Amino acid sequence: MSLKKVLLITYHWPPMGGGGVQRWLKMSKYLRSYGWEPIIFTVSDAEISIYDESLMKEIPEGIETIKTPIWEPFGVYKKITGKKKDEKVQPGLLNEGEGKEWINNLALWVRGNVFIPDAKRFWIKPASKALIAYLGENKVDAIVSTGPPHTTHMIAFNAKRKINIPWLADFRDPWTFVDYYDKLKLSPYADKMHHKLEKKVLNTADKTVTVTWSWAEEFNSRNFDKKVEVITNGYDPADFEKSGQIKLDETFTLTHIGSMNADRNPKVLWPVLKQMSDENPDFARRLKIKLIGPVDSSIFKSIEENGLSKNLEHIKNLPHDEVIPHLQSSPVLLLPLNDTPNISGVVPGKLFEYMGAQRPILCIGKTDGDAARIIQGANAGDVIDFNESEKLKNVVETMFGSFESGKLEVESTDYRKYGRDKLAGEIAEALNSITA
Repeated sequence: MSLKKVLLITYHWPPMGGGGVQRWLKMSKYLRSYGWEPIIFTVSDAEISIYDESLMKEIPEGIETIKTPIWEPFGVYKKITGKKKDEKVQPGLLNEGEGKEWINNLALWVRGNVFIPDAKRFWIKPASKALIAYLGENKVDAIVSTGPPHTTHMIAFNAKRKINIPWLADFRDPWTFVDYYDKLKLSPYADKMHHKLEKKVLNTADKTVTVTWSWAEEFNSRNFDKKVEVITNGYDPADFEKSGQIKLDETFTLTHIGSMNADRNPKVLWPVLKQMSDENPDFARRLKIKLIGPVDSSIFKSIEENGLSKNLEHIKNLPHDEVIPHLQSSPVLLLPLNDTPNISGVVPGKLFEYMGAQRPILCIGKTDGDAARIIQGANAGDVIDFNESEKLKNVVETMFGSFESGKLEVESTDYRKYGRDKLAGEIAEALNSITA
């Protein structure tokens, strides 16, 4: 049986690392099992903040990859913020140092008001031209755009308008109601333009999916022409095949992977750990806080203020294949959620990798949000509200007691439905529905 062809428009692709790469790298790995051959349309010269050469081996063998050039305005951004020319720019709203507030505010204003829909906007024109030319000469059954950056959706929009090819738009994060949208200092004109472009995408795509139920509800409350559906993120079972060979840490380690910005600072946790350390010398001796990835300076400050710097291990960056053993060997996996008004739909991709590692999750966030729904539904750990210090202390004490007795385990149920191998089937069903 010959495979149908789907062309994926993505900015994030190996050797680029980080969470934005995982969803579609892993989907591409399994789509062939469901009758679809992926073709990758990406950038040739991106400003890469995180390199991860280990992900190159995850790319399906023989996959066609089309790369087009992009000009990115990071030289301007670095001048504004005082960064060096060779300094990497971290994704998201993350402050790695104590910079001047007005400089950070200016950078945010430029980001939101000048670069619409985002800083990748200068890819739209050349990529649209190259994509339309390619589609005119090659048979492709459908296209997928995945954002952010939402520039990818505008490229797909231009191709759809020119060729009318079936189009699936994938929102890994929202657009005009993303948790940091109100921090972009948007003018009324810029806000109007963001909403206008978002509406074009949602009304033109043949099908739109997002990764959480709350985000789908928010999209659907805005009365776009078509309903937005949910296909969650997940974990790759193949990443965890060596779980039986991993030895548990001898320290009581709380591990967090990925970016931790200021909104994810678990402010309730640090005083609790300090109090427990003051009360129990054995806890103080055996506690380790392991943060793997970019960390906002405010988190380091909070840790220092609570006398926990001696317990901290910070690893700036690791290849994805080296992160997995850290998850599997850690007694507890820490998941602080964004403490922002629209937190309900925030489900970090790392949550699913935590479940794949089958270690207890300590989540600090909204107890009735989508992340809590997943954790509680899979019996994968504990969810504590942002201000529940007494409950948090009880949970950590219980975890530590179980750890000391060698019985700190988790018996997750129903978590295998979040395997990337199964989720690729849901993507295939969506593609089948718009190409029938």
